[in-house]
Amino acid sequence: MLAVYKKELRAYFTSMIGWVFIAFMLVLVGLYFMVYNLMNGYTNFSYVFQGIQMFFVLLLVPVLTMRIVAEENRQKTDQLLYTSPVSISKIILGKYFALVTLFGISMLVVCLYPLILSGLVKEVATGTEHVDFAIAYGSAFGFFLLGSAYIAIGLFISSLTESQVIAAVASGVIMIFTYLMSSLASLLPSDHTFVFWFLAVLAAVVAFGINMWIHNGWVSALLGIIAEVALTVTFIFRTEAFDGLLGNTLDSISIIERYNNFMLGIFDVSALIYYVSVCFLFVFITIQRIKKQRW
Repeated sequence: MLAVYKKELRAYFTSMIGWVFIAFMLVLVGLYFMVYNLMNGYTNFSYVFQGIQMFFVLLLVPVLTMRIVAEENRQKTDQLLYTSPVSISKIILGKYFALVTLFGISMLVVCLYPLILSGLVKEVATGTEHVDFAIAYGSAFGFFLLGSAYIAIGLFISSLTESQVIAAVASGVIMIFTYLMSSLASLLPSDHTFVFWFLAVLAAVVAFGINMWIHNGWVSALLGIIAEVALTVTFIFRTEAFDGLLGNTLDSISIIERYNNFMLGIFDVSALIYYVSVCFLFVFITIQRIKKQRW
């Protein structure tokens, strides 16, 4: 894994990819830092991360992750790579940690901004104005976790195609959906009948997806039937439990919503576990998909 990690990380800095990503990241942060903190005089640095979220999710992460596996598939070098003595798990982990390290380097540079802001505040202001470092670095740590989770999602999407363009577009669409998940949830009907039918259709779609994954119609059909029966029985005996269930569920699994406590300077252990779980899940299913494709 270490050899793959070093190779990937070196490739980012011997080409333009790593430098361009860091440059765009710092340009975005610098623009919002200038507007919020310098021009408008806010001492809360978390506003900067809140401002760049959409650009980061919609643009930077898809562009960063689009080639990581898709390029191997397009050039057919994946066949050589996956038949090497190094296990697929170590290869994918090496690639993922190289991406996270690149993102981490840009975040380390960003962490200098609160110190700069603090020095400026001391020079031009008196009284109670100060930079809250708990909020500044808490939001930075949370944004690093947020970015790591999105990188894991982008890694998985990149493994599904040979085209970098398709990988970037698909990542952008899926990630913007997760970004707007809470807003979309508020637009959906919350009555129990709609929620029941929505979940019933979702169970059928999941069963179909399982069939596409394992190519076993009997198993996927059985799982789908069990899910539909359990859903129907629950609806009959606990109808009131379906009221507002969809919106509450989307809020609870929203990647963006979990970041809110970090912006307040609160170290949210549940959010930390959530982000680590998302990273593990998407790296794991990426590994499993490539193993399945290999055989």
